[in-house]
Amino acid sequence: MKDFSDLKALYINCTLKKSPTKSHTRTLLDVSVNIMKAEGVDVEVVRFADYDIPVGVQPDMTQEGEDKDDWPDLYKKVEAADILVIGTPIWLGERSSMATKLIERLYAMSGYQNDQGQYVYYGKAGGCLITGNEDGVKHCAMGILYALQHLGYSIPPQADAGWIGEVGPGPSYGDTEWDGEKIDPPAGYDSDFTNRNTTFMTYNLLHLAKMLKDRGGYPAYGNSRKEWDDGSRWNFENPEYR
Repeated sequence: MKDFSDLKALYINCTLKKSPTKSHTRTLLDVSVNIMKAEGVDVEVVRFADYDIPVGVQPDMTQEGEDKDDWPDLYKKVEAADILVIGTPIWLGERSSMATKLIERLYAMSGYQNDQGQYVYYGKAGGCLITGNEDGVKHCAMGILYALQHLGYSIPPQADAGWIGEVGPGPSYGDTEWDGEKIDPPAGYDSDFTNRNTTFMTYNLLHLAKMLKDRGGYPAYGNSRKEWDDGSRWNFENPEYR
């Protein structure tokens, strides 16, 4: 048995709806959230739309003329978490605008460094969950997971899962009624594909985050921005590097 109780996970729901409006994306996120809680993980779920966060790729957009920016405070939660899971609905075949804004603001901090001089997201694990009524789960996951690894997150095997109903208008994940008809069990709950992939994704994130945490992240050999900047390891004027 693994002990995951020293891990922290942050789920960011990128629905377009502000609280307390029901979010189908949150309903799917809860499948993964409840697994992590059962394993003793310290879990927090936030809804990105509830924060006053402007677009931009700077750490604090109030320094760029915006009146308010909640991102620096939300980033503290990101920084403290060993695992980040981005949840998003699909609109026009793409991730939500909130998910794109989140990734841009994550990018704003990606030049920061950890104690070893590596980029700040090194040693953290990332994944995503997708919901919708149209095709695009894998397309959205592809873009999100690429962005996370580019920023420095580690991506385990099968780090994405999702649910989509029939193409076109219809019930969304977790709906118990549609067009006057009762749905029992709620839409998507009996999808073995979604349940299995969400479970595997969750445990793969846990295993990777645990391995990284137990080893203190990645060794700072050959990947330290600090050592690159001070020239203590590399000198490309030396012929051996050419």
